[in-house]
Order: sequence, then structure tokens, then C-alpha cells
Amino acid sequence: MTVGQGKAWDRRWDELGKQVPQLPPGPIDLDSWFGRSAPVLLEIGSGMGETTSQLAKAAPELNYLAVEVYQPGLAQLMLRAEALELTNLRLLRGDAVVLLGEHIPVGSLAGVRIFFPDPWPKKKHHKRRLVQPEFIALVASRLAPGATIHLATDWENYAEQMLEVLSAEPTLRNRYDDWAPRPDWRPVTKFESRAREEGRISRDLIFERVND
Repeated sequence: MTVGQGKAWDRRWDELGKQVPQLPPGPIDLDSWFGRSAPVLLEIGSGMGETTSQLAKAAPELNYLAVEVYQPGLAQLMLRAEALELTNLRLLRGDAVVLLGEHIPVGSLAGVRIFFPDPWPKKKHHKRRLVQPEFIALVASRLAPGATIHLATDWENYAEQMLEVLSAEPTLRNRYDDWAPRPDWRPVTKFESRAREEGRISRDLIFERVND
């Protein structure tokens, strides 16, 4: 971490963050942690927080929860949260599978976002990709009816895999015929701008949870 990130971690982590392996058994008491009851949106893989901070700022009515494994990224996100004076953002460091499986109740989330997950571009590494049938089934089970899962990637092969996996999950329904229009509210990050320069097109998918 940079000096600034380290200071942000020391200053704010105890207030804004929790380590997933250190959570007590059972659901997280999010109402107490946020200091209010509000719809919860989970972002998986917040990276350096460029998008996360802006989206949390744009939706003060949501309790915005970000899970990420990369400590400098979380520290940078805390710096951004300070600069934007955010009060509706909390951070978790650790495995999203463990978080969802052990600490997020069934049917409790207002939405899940996974923007530009690691593409693992080599074919022999595709099995390491996050978006797999078992994982999407887990995510879908935590969504409230009508809540959405929104994915974005700039790797065509991964986009096609995402579409196939989400379409095969019986509790989800695509809101569009295939790709969703790129939403104006999703910030264009340096990462996405670089992908454009390299000739890669970003694709969005938005599926919603259907009633059983």
C-alpha cells in the first residue's frame, strides 16, 4: 500500500470494514453496521474503488456493500469515500463465495454488481473465472424477487460465457434479448477506456430474480 492508503486503512477500517474470515457465524447485522435499515446492494470485486465510490454517492438510498480481496484497493476506496463524504458504504475483505454462502440471508439483496471480473483469458484458466453455474445459483438465491444481477466485461469470450451461465439459471430472467445497453450511470473507468483503446468492446448483462 502507499503511505496514504496505509493511513486511510489505519484511520477508517475499523469503522468501514470487516474481514470475511473473522465474521461471527450467521448473517451480518447490516442494519446495525450501517446505522439504518435500507435496501442492500452488493458489489463483488470493487478493485480500486473508482466505480464503487461514484455509484454509492449516486444512490444514497442504498446500503452499498463492497467485497474485495485486494487490500490496497479497499484502502483506496476508503480514500475515495472520505473525499466524497460517503455514509452509505461498507467494505468486506475476503471471498465472496464465503460471504454469500455463510453471511448473507436468502432473498435479502436488492442487487448484485460484478463489473470487469478477472477474465483469466487463457483457455486453461477459464475454470478460475468467477462466473460459473454454481456461483451464479448462489448469487441468485440471495436476490430478492425482482432484484437484479448486473455483469460487465470487455472480454468477448467471457461475455458469451456469462450470457450462457446466466441464461441457464432457472431463477433468473434476462431483462433484454441478449446484451443490455451500456447504462449511462456506470462510470467509464481508466480500465474500460484502455480496453476501448485496445479494441475491446464492453458488454453488460442485466438479469432479474423471478418468483419461484
